[in-house]
Amino acid sequence: MTNMHKDALFVLIKSLSKSEKRQFKLYVGRLGVNTDAKFLALFNLLDRLKVYKEDVILDSGIVKKAQLSNLKAHLYKQILVSLRLNPVNQNVRVQFREQLDFATILYQKGLYKQSLKILDKVRTAAIENEEKNIAYEIVELEKIIETQYITRSIPDRADELAVLAKELSAQNVMTSKLSNLSLQLYSMMLKVGYARSDEDYQKVQQYFEKHLPKYKIEDLGFREKLWLYKAYLWYSFLTQDFLSCYKYSNKWVSLFYEYKEMIHLNPVFFLKGNHYLLESLFFVKYSSQFKQTLDNLEKILEDKNFPKNDNINSLAFLYLNANKLNLHFLEGTFSKGLYLVKIIEYGINKHSNKIDAHHVMILYYKIACLYFGNGDNKNCILYLKKIIDNKNLKMREDLMCFARVLSLVAHYEAGMDYHLEVQLKSTYKFLLKMNDMHAVQKEMIKFLRSLGSIYPHELRDEFLKLYKELKKYEDHPYEKRAFLYLDIISWLESHLENKPVAQIIREKAMELKR
Repeated sequence: MTNMHKDALFVLIKSLSKSEKRQFKLYVGRLGVNTDAKFLALFNLLDRLKVYKEDVILDSGIVKKAQLSNLKAHLYKQILVSLRLNPVNQNVRVQFREQLDFATILYQKGLYKQSLKILDKVRTAAIENEEKNIAYEIVELEKIIETQYITRSIPDRADELAVLAKELSAQNVMTSKLSNLSLQLYSMMLKVGYARSDEDYQKVQQYFEKHLPKYKIEDLGFREKLWLYKAYLWYSFLTQDFLSCYKYSNKWVSLFYEYKEMIHLNPVFFLKGNHYLLESLFFVKYSSQFKQTLDNLEKILEDKNFPKNDNINSLAFLYLNANKLNLHFLEGTFSKGLYLVKIIEYGINKHSNKIDAHHVMILYYKIACLYFGNGDNKNCILYLKKIIDNKNLKMREDLMCFARVLSLVAHYEAGMDYHLEVQLKSTYKFLLKMNDMHAVQKEMIKFLRSLGSIYPHELRDEFLKLYKELKKYEDHPYEKRAFLYLDIISWLESHLENKPVAQIIREKAMELKR
């Protein structure tokens, strides 16, 4: 990824499509006085630049250094106003907010009846579309207007608005509590990772039970149920209960099919739900259901009626390709998945401003696993190096840990074991520093460290010893996670049975299907 200066205005301009740039120029040119405006000249200059350079802007004579900050802020605002007017961005939330603004203007002009008419109509639509926050704002404005304009035709108007405000407030409070819980659990997942012991498990369980609000499922609407399922999903991930992950991610996706209109109103949540459903199916090794879910998602994304924008396109690239790789891992068809490498590299470059470094590193790790499964250890090491050399990776340190362990194995497999001792020490120190030393990792490092003193004819027995030792942890509640990142068991079986690791995984996949 490029390290060019990420100026916010420059990044925004570079994200614009040709039609959006054309619309902006039309928007600016709606008044003749704007055609020579400094902000338009700045827009044209930045549009031509490939890399943001402030000295080029100052040398152009468009603006002095003291005025540059204000001019950039003004241009940024004008671009956003232009984008807001674009029909592509006119979703229901924007439309409801616009109608509320219109009603506020009419109220301020003293045109109470006209304002109330708009508010009544948009409130009904907001509630129907589960936009309860803005519905509450609308009701509050209606209450203010009613105190100044008595609608004698509806004598019980005050009571109606008071009851409605109370209901919406209670629903918004429930949504807020559930979304807060979901966010905190997600944050816990990123900072701490999975529960590693009974003590970790109890902490997560106590936190979840303490902050989960009391509810009756039949009283919850779409949005409250969505946050409820999210909270349970993160709780299940944290406690490594992957069957429950499947259960709640499936409920999440099914909720959208129950409220089909919500797919178009909340496409990002719909995509994320499908991604977590696929991830859960991958963890429980349900390959047939995984393939069907992935095919369904791909068809939906290709549907011309499914919403399209830059954010959705980036997420679609990320989720589809990550899960296509996972499918090849499930089925052991590593060589068939190699075509994805170029597609992913191109996509990372194309979506570089919208995909964070953490998700890029996950894709690199998956590509490394693809090469490892295909027996191409040198390319595996190449992609792992991108992760290991990344000094800015603050989240998901477990990814860094397993990248280092896989790198050790790949170096051994490639016969590049002349620096193995140095790497072993470095990895061991890293794992201790991260406080992420699992029994599986300890056994792996112990095995690799002993290789130098093992005679060739003793090697099979050592592989067998390690295999028997690691088998104990395959279903261990806190150790099984290691096998999700790296299928060490299949690698050992490939050495014991003298077969390629891809063949071992394929045979296991066929057995599961039967």
